[in-house]
Amino acid sequence: MELKRCEWVSDDPLYIEYHDHQWGVPEHDDQTLFEMLILEGAQAGLSWITILKKRAAYVEAFDEFDPHIVARYDEDKIQALLQNAGIVRNKLKIRSAVSNAQAFLELQQEFGSFDKYIWGFVGGKPKVNQWPTLDDIPAKTEEAEAMSKDLKKRGFSFVGPTICYAFMQATGMVNDHTTDCFRYGEV
Repeated sequence: MELKRCEWVSDDPLYIEYHDHQWGVPEHDDQTLFEMLILEGAQAGLSWITILKKRAAYVEAFDEFDPHIVARYDEDKIQALLQNAGIVRNKLKIRSAVSNAQAFLELQQEFGSFDKYIWGFVGGKPKVNQWPTLDDIPAKTEEAEAMSKDLKKRGFSFVGPTICYAFMQATGMVNDHTTDCFRYGEV
């Protein structure tokens, strides 16, 4: 019997793997949270499958998303990234990754970890929604709007409410698997 998945999942094995093993699973590792924040920002205006297909190239190009390294990227490194066909070569998005790494490190200093800060927007535990269909899932929520506003105030970019909500979904801060999806009860 075939497993029932969320409607947004195509038959692409990469999408299936992502949906079945990562999307919606609560994530608390700071470096992985940084990776997802950067990838969600890179996705703005594009499809998520585009980013998933480029993810391995992103991991390599951005030094495994080590925020300490990314925060120190200089103009030469930025120019090299702009020539890297394996990633989205958008100057604003690449520069954003560098400035976001710097702001990320400041948040780590202030709160002890980015995890502690970011999970505060959902009270420290996943918000379990009960959406019957994809059409029922909102593009943003009050929590995502609050997160976006606070991140922007702290110097982050490419963190609008819709990007923040996608980040929340990806990192399991909210369970937005539809109720008929086999992963809904698992996460």
